[in-house]
Amino acid sequence: MTRADPMAETQFMRRALRLAERGLGRVEPNPLVGAVLVKSGRVIGEGYHRRFGGPHAEIEALHQSRAAGHDLAGSTLYVTLEPCCHVGKTPPCTEALIEARVAQVVAAMVDPNPLVAGRGIRRLRRAGVAVQVGLLGEHARALNEPFIKRVQSGMPWVIAKWAQSLDGRIATRRGDSRWISNEASRRWVHRLRARVDAVMVGIGTVLADDPRLTARRVPVKRWARRVVVDPGGRIPRSAKLFASRPGASQQVTPITLAVHQQVLAARPRRLVELEAMGVELIGLTPVGAGKDSALSLAPLLRHLSGQHAATNVLVEGGSKLLGSLFDQGLVDQVLVFVAPILLGDSQAVPAVQGLISNKITSARKLILSSQRRFGDDLLLDYRLGSQPS
Repeated sequence: MTRADPMAETQFMRRALRLAERGLGRVEPNPLVGAVLVKSGRVIGEGYHRRFGGPHAEIEALHQSRAAGHDLAGSTLYVTLEPCCHVGKTPPCTEALIEARVAQVVAAMVDPNPLVAGRGIRRLRRAGVAVQVGLLGEHARALNEPFIKRVQSGMPWVIAKWAQSLDGRIATRRGDSRWISNEASRRWVHRLRARVDAVMVGIGTVLADDPRLTARRVPVKRWARRVVVDPGGRIPRSAKLFASRPGASQQVTPITLAVHQQVLAARPRRLVELEAMGVELIGLTPVGAGKDSALSLAPLLRHLSGQHAATNVLVEGGSKLLGSLFDQGLVDQVLVFVAPILLGDSQAVPAVQGLISNKITSARKLILSSQRRFGDDLLLDYRLGSQPS
């Protein structure tokens, strides 16, 4: 088979990757996938996975090409993920490609889902379809980091987010934090809330700020579950979180409250009342034997993934909860808004508490992925690097 020009192939795959991004917030827990169908060096169809349960990218590309009257025989499909070969919400894409007599499939990466994991490639090759894998594979893996983590580990992608002063403080010593970041930064955070599966905070944040944790004044792609880590079950019924509980608005925005297992077992009246209101209660055990030991948070994250199909969990504070997540090795991505202000107060609240490093060489290391400006604010996007033993 005659190979396409390498530069053209790269451009076709870049187009497929850009298409895939359009499904962000609507296809999870499925992966983001884009596809471009090419014949004689010309694009004859394209598509992307638009929503969970809807047609896959490959099927959209085939349908678009047929609707335009093209003959698909001998065409090449550029797709960001290996085509599926199993029956799920939709029929197998491999069979549709074989039936259409597509001659070649260029996939950016193998699907890490155990239900596929190379089987789609083998099925296509057995049917005489040429398959290449790896073009812009690194870009495709970066696009689907949360999906890859979830199917390989059963855990959601955890995004730690905070806004801080230039000297690393998220609130004054009296707890005032409104507003460190500017309006443009806050609107971007609302857009982030509007496409994740869950938004998590600690009880300290609820008591200090009384947040709703909902996305407002932006288009909502999915309504995130609100999660509060409250070891002692102290959350008041008057919290604004409950003003938009299930049944109180047109859109259900469910709430999960994670408490100490012993508190849950005691069934205090407050928790019984919250459960009757529709709040989900989860009991967690501490990581250590000490009185002030933090709760083990991995079971909570695994519950959100397994029971609520959560792929992305956004953690917005406070500093103790963030410290626990870092300490327990559960953070995948860090989003930090740095505002051009100085508090200059050793008693002001730090962004993260609980991580103790006696040497710089033992400090947690982050890898800068990207940065962007929102007016005078700077957003830094990090990934967690390998940590010192």
